[in-house]
Amino acid sequence: MREIPPEQSLIEYPSRFPIKVMGLNAEGFAEAIAQVAIQFDPGFDPASIETRPSKGNTYLGLTITITATSREQLDELYRTLSTHPMVKVVL
Repeated sequence: MREIPPEQSLIEYPSRFPIKVMGLNAEGFAEAIAQVAIQFDPGFDPASIETRPSKGNTYLGLTITITATSREQLDELYRTLSTHPMVKVVL
């Protein structure tokens, strides 16, 4: 993985960084996303996840806020979340 020079980043590291994750409102969705977050931020607290069900309660939106330490960490986290079988969208 190519390292991005700090002067080319728009984010100052380390910093708190929110990520929105959406998927079906299925049992275990939030827990699965928390486990991914912990892989990239061992200090992540699953109790900090913000949840928002869709109007029809079919989908669940989650906001996880991790401590971002590098562009590479964020890129890999987005890739991991985007390819997770329970995830529909990552913003």
